[in-house]
Amino acid sequence: MTSSRSRKGPAPVEPLVRRYLDHLTAERGLARNTVQAYAQDLLLLRRSLPPARPLESVRHDDLLASLRGMRVTGRSPRSVARWIVTVRGFYGHLLESGAVQENPARHLESPRLLRPLPKVLSSREVEALLAAPDRGDARGLRDAAMLEMLYATGFRVSEMLGLRLADLHLDAGYVRCTGKGGKERVVPLGGEADAAVQKYLATGRPALLGERRSNLLFVNRRGLELTRQSAWKMIRAYGRKARVKAPLSPHVVRHSFATHLLEHGADLRSVQILLGHADISTTEIYTHVNRERLKRLYRSFHPRA
Repeated sequence: MTSSRSRKGPAPVEPLVRRYLDHLTAERGLARNTVQAYAQDLLLLRRSLPPARPLESVRHDDLLASLRGMRVTGRSPRSVARWIVTVRGFYGHLLESGAVQENPARHLESPRLLRPLPKVLSSREVEALLAAPDRGDARGLRDAAMLEMLYATGFRVSEMLGLRLADLHLDAGYVRCTGKGGKERVVPLGGEADAAVQKYLATGRPALLGERRSNLLFVNRRGLELTRQSAWKMIRAYGRKARVKAPLSPHVVRHSFATHLLEHGADLRSVQILLGHADISTTEIYTHVNRERLKRLYRSFHPRA
């Protein structure tokens, strides 16, 4: 039985907006969810204006008033920043098509977004994670070697999965990897990781390969290259087994590697080289992590904190 109440349908989309959304889909190839987010931002713009006000007559002051309204209602800086990008792109498109003579959003300033601190595991959580694989079978030996290597080197997951046997220099205690932009770097391999890789090479990898051949270090049960998705799933599964509360990913292990090095006295420049960062400003975020940890320690142990 249908209700006698009238139901509101979706808000009508103005022709200018519809053409822009079609442009985003057909010509720029944006995903459906992204286009829907643009549509919501433009609907928010429409609602902030008088109903009879054409979108093509909007001026810079109108947009400033819309921004003030969003801040009053408590919209997050990230939402406001996305709205500005959407509106700027919309009016840029109208300018190109000749519908407006200038882009009123051109000089809108986005709110400054604080860069989120990377999630970091404690030393105890790392130990539990590294102990999680069952090293009694081939897959467990491989997974243990992968986890040990991630934490010992700080490799990106793509860097680790791309390693070849020729990249290993276990006698000399290092691994050579190819990072972003095809840049090579040499990273030391600690004793625990070395032992885990040696065991995997001795029995785990031959069992996974069988009669097949591969020059890749880490292979799946069909002797093929592992995917990034499978590595993510593996790490999350072992995180659950180790009862690690924080959501896990290969990048969390990489962050933990860098943070723990700095906590134990490594200098920032050395950590930059190990991580393969082109710019030391990228590495400097780990000093913020250290500061947050110091604040927690201070609050916990200082008698007058």
